[in-house]
This record gives sequence, C-alpha cells and structure tokens, in this order.
Amino acid sequence: MPKYFLAAFIVLSTCIAGPARAQDAAAPFDGDLQRLAEILGTLHYLRGICGSNEGGKWRNEMQALIDAETPSGERRARMIAGFNRGYNGFQQTYRTCTPAASVAIRRYIDEGSKISRDLTARYAN
Repeated sequence: MPKYFLAAFIVLSTCIAGPARAQDAAAPFDGDLQRLAEILGTLHYLRGICGSNEGGKWRNEMQALIDAETPSGERRARMIAGFNRGYNGFQQTYRTCTPAASVAIRRYIDEGSKISRDLTARYAN
C-alpha cells in the first residue's frame, strides 16, 4: 500500500510542477515577442515626441502583452528589456519629431502589425 501512495504522490507532484517548468522555458515565439516589445518601446517614445497625444497607449499595449503572455523570470525580464531598448535607442537618436521619425513610426507600426498577425495566425487557439 505505501508503494502505491508513494507512486501516486510522485505522479501528482510531477503534474503540479510540470506547468511551472514549462512556463519558465523559452517559447518558440519568444524572439517575435521580444521584437514586438522593442517596437512598442520605440513607438512609445517616437509617438510621444511627434505629438500624437496618445499618452501611455504603447506602454499600456506592452502591459497588455505581458498580462496576456504572463511570462515569469527571465522571459519577463527579456520582454521588458526589449521595450526599454526600443525606447532608449530612439531617445538617443531623436530629440524632436523629424520626417525620418515619422517614417520610422509608420515602418514600426507596419512591422508590429505583421508580427502580431503572424503570431495570432500561428499560435492562437
């Protein structure tokens, strides 16, 4: 009888611990999510200097992405680092809205839309 109880306990422990380990592992689409996070950071900065009056729209989109994906640990840190990299990279380049900044905004919106569509088509339930 104790052997069966021990075996059931091990199986139950494995089932409970399994999802936690899977959540910490890198997903096949993590590269795309990190790129999307970087684009959101870029848009948060560039749309702000170009007078879009969107406030925290792109930061809120990033928070929605994190809430939907619920990454933990290193995955979460990489997504946030991507957002900050996008923001800081363009902050160093553009101090005011220029025609080049407007072109960059359009290109990043197009790229982010494409990534979102591709991820949804490939991985959505």
